[in-house]
Amino acid sequence: MSNLALFLLMMCGGTAVALQPSINARLAQKIGVIESSFVSFTVGALVLAVAVSFWGRGSLRALSTASWWELTGGLLGAAFVTLTIVVVPRIGTAAAMAAIIAAQLTTGLLMDHLGLFGFRGAPLDGKRIAGTLLLMAGAALVFRR
Repeated sequence: MSNLALFLLMMCGGTAVALQPSINARLAQKIGVIESSFVSFTVGALVLAVAVSFWGRGSLRALSTASWWELTGGLLGAAFVTLTIVVVPRIGTAAAMAAIIAAQLTTGLLMDHLGLFGFRGAPLDGKRIAGTLLLMAGAALVFRR
């Protein structure tokens, strides 16, 4: 798959990430914050169960070989979804996304530099630091009311 196709797929993912908190927050107004997170993950789990049954190529049996920390993705996802449900109605979607993206880029930059989780790292350099600082400045501008 080409880099352009991968970039476009991630743009679609970014759109989904921007839509999800507002949709979940609307649901939370009807059923509650934790309940909305629960429904979000349940629907997602059901969709993924269908996807695994049709297209899965891995082995869920190999789950027993995973380290404990490799299972924390769901915990982090649940915390993230719940936080967005609480925050988006208070500060708006754009401000929440600005904070999220700035934090994601900063964390990703550090993870790449350190080569965390065994993935190929990319060292910090002036361009990467400048890009991150510019994104943080942009996030601050979006965050201001």
